[in-house]
Amino acid sequence: MQYILEQGVSHGTVFNSCHTSFAAEKNPLTEIQEGELCLCLEHRTVRVRERMINLTSKEFDILALLIANPKRVFTYELITDLVWKEDCDFYSRKAIHNHISKLRKKLRFEPDLPNYIESVAGIGYKFEHL
Repeated sequence: MQYILEQGVSHGTVFNSCHTSFAAEKNPLTEIQEGELCLCLEHRTVRVRERMINLTSKEFDILALLIANPKRVFTYELITDLVWKEDCDFYSRKAIHNHISKLRKKLRFEPDLPNYIESVAGIGYKFEHL
């Protein structure tokens, strides 16, 4: 099932409603799937090739931001504002870089998996699934 994003633009991202119980039928869960990567917003879980990926809170927040807006470039400042909810400084850029680096390693546990997060030199990052 594919949903239209708020801006009215449909991307290749698939949003699935999954039901796990009677209570879940009233409140379906939102899963975003790109290739073999699946992120559940409500449970804050990530799977790649059905393998659960353990992420820190900030790693999950960064991935959720990027995957919900595929191909959109997020500046360091915008990531800091939306994830940390504070102003960006030099330390923030290094912190974002470190989180992205760890996130990439966790998501690409096998060499044939894609690099889901691309750097945009001097600007920030974007989610790109080829």
